[in-house]
Amino acid sequence: MVFRTITNQVSWAAAEITDTLTHPFAEPVIRLGVTGLSRAGKTVFITSLVANLMDRGRMPQLAAAANGAITAAYLQPQPDDTIPRFAYESNLGCLTAPDPKWPDSTDRVSELRLSLRVQPSGLLAGLSGPRTVHIDIVDYPGEWLLDLALIDQSYTQWSAAALTRAKGRPEGDAYIQQVQDIDANAPLDEPTAQRLATGFTTHLNASRAAGFSDCTPGRFMLPGELAGSPVLTFAPLPGEKFARKSLGREFERRFESYKRNIVRPFFRDHFAKIDRQIVLVDVLGAIHAGPAALDDLRNTMAGILGAFRPGRNAFLTRIFQGKRVEKILFAATKADHLHHSQHPQLTAITQALLREASDRADFAGAKTAAMSIAALRTTVEDTVDHAGKPIDVVRGQLLETGKQAAFYPGDLPDDPAHLLSPARAGADKWLDADYAVMRFAPAPLTLRPGDGPPHIRLDKAAQFLFGDKL
Repeated sequence: MVFRTITNQVSWAAAEITDTLTHPFAEPVIRLGVTGLSRAGKTVFITSLVANLMDRGRMPQLAAAANGAITAAYLQPQPDDTIPRFAYESNLGCLTAPDPKWPDSTDRVSELRLSLRVQPSGLLAGLSGPRTVHIDIVDYPGEWLLDLALIDQSYTQWSAAALTRAKGRPEGDAYIQQVQDIDANAPLDEPTAQRLATGFTTHLNASRAAGFSDCTPGRFMLPGELAGSPVLTFAPLPGEKFARKSLGREFERRFESYKRNIVRPFFRDHFAKIDRQIVLVDVLGAIHAGPAALDDLRNTMAGILGAFRPGRNAFLTRIFQGKRVEKILFAATKADHLHHSQHPQLTAITQALLREASDRADFAGAKTAAMSIAALRTTVEDTVDHAGKPIDVVRGQLLETGKQAAFYPGDLPDDPAHLLSPARAGADKWLDADYAVMRFAPAPLTLRPGDGPPHIRLDKAAQFLFGDKL
């Protein structure tokens, strides 16, 4: 086992050295990681980003698009034949159909290569021709990213934290009651193990649906082909030491197998190779869910950043320490659910919410930013009279009923502390406001030649993430 570990480390280091030495002679490649928690909009973000890079009429804040440096954009086969291709064409078809619908969300890693032909500017513009810059977009579930925090935890540590979090959360008390009737030192009984794993998974799914973010292990909610396998058949149990061949000892072994066979390969094969990263966050959904969900999101984002190795890439650091994420963007999605007059408040709340996580990255040398975006705009703005006063609203088609509706979610505070303070203090609900949320269907699109789908600040996000490479 030790020999195998050393061999693997040497192989990974050799691959990094080879990549470092050949990189200056190859066409530039930007590996952009796109992740987010459930319903944050990863699939729509990637689809709209690619469509707007192919037809750049709506990308004025991406400098290379505005000044004409990008002369062409086209899709190419991705370099890794073992990773599923991101279903760009079918997802775009869903959004641009006469009766548009939201595409299915992804539950696994996928990849797409977009190549841009870029004409150099400045002093070298007349001395060199166009060059090709490849953007390899890697889509992966945020739930899987949360699992990286498990690597440094023992089974008993994870169990204690999971049982503490479960108290008061949806289906959490039911699972705790289920555990109280279990003797962890009793001999392993597979039906009992399956019932516990099912009960804990029910709790995780219910908590995620209620707006909570920190729900691990992530593969329990997105099992894919691993559904029903022993590596996903464990659950948290109280206690520190378990008898040989007992239920607790077997759960401990399966927990370690989960880290070894699922979490570590994901880090090695996908996550550790990312150059730039965007983390999509449904801040409005967390606010609507209440103070506990908002504080859980804050802690989750801090934990997510702990999985990154941020800092600027350099020749020696890439040889000895591997690649480092250079830029990280935290983007609050669904900005189209708010009138533009409230976008500054949403951005300020996102910045404050992620302050702890952002400070860690800035200290390590990575550039970070927070902004509010909508990868696909589904609403139009309007002003209506309410109780003799004008209020700013958005109008759109409701997903559930198909009817047009005006929506006013409530005024977000100018001072983010008005939300974060009660969230940190463990308040049950907001004292002076009630923040609503609606689900809008994508609006039918009529696109002019050269225009991608309508969005809010997608071009600004692209400029931050990879504009410097163009």
